[in-house]
Amino acid sequence: MQIVGLRAAAVFSKICTMNAIITVVGRDKVGIIARVSAFLAKHSINIADITQTILSGNFVMMMMVSLDGADISIDELRKEMAEQSREMQVEINIMNEKVFTAMHRV
Repeated sequence: MQIVGLRAAAVFSKICTMNAIITVVGRDKVGIIARVSAFLAKHSINIADITQTILSGNFVMMMMVSLDGADISIDELRKEMAEQSREMQVEINIMNEKVFTAMHRV
């Protein structure tokens, strides 16, 4: 019975993965990637994929992160990242990957 429970938990955890899309946009300056990455690491949030570019002096970054091991919820993450965005003078948005995908489905 214990093994069946463990298998069910493993299957459930694979089905219930929580990914989010984080976008960061603002004037380019030193340390944006470092600060965002350090903040995510502090909360055990894994960066699964990342892309960034500079467009006409504007920093643009998109990250896919896994919240599976995080010590905060996505709502708490939004709240804390809002403070970070004010301090860094950039715009940071966080969206559940499922919502993001549904919004961008053609």
